[in-house]
Amino acid sequence: MTEHLPPAALDDWSAALQALFGLGSDDIPIALVLDLARDVANGVARPAAPLSAFVAGLAAGRAGGSPEDARRAVAEITSLAAGWREGEDQARSTDAVRPD
Repeated sequence: MTEHLPPAALDDWSAALQALFGLGSDDIPIALVLDLARDVANGVARPAAPLSAFVAGLAAGRAGGSPEDARRAVAEITSLAAGWREGEDQARSTDAVRPD
């Protein structure tokens, strides 16, 4: 069963992750990650949100791991998600007129 966390509980979870991995409070941009998850869930599909958050972290880490690297990865994924439905619609309309 999924539990909805109040903001204070999310802060507690973030603090536990920081302690587990030796991270600072600035290393976990909660609002940035939540915005990414929202945009991907709305633009692509809900299950794409955690996958996208993982890929954003992976890409940011491979690019150097700075906060700017994280923002850049999130911006690129958000941009992809924003055009995703439009791209699907274009593909469907192209398939509909494509001769077999």
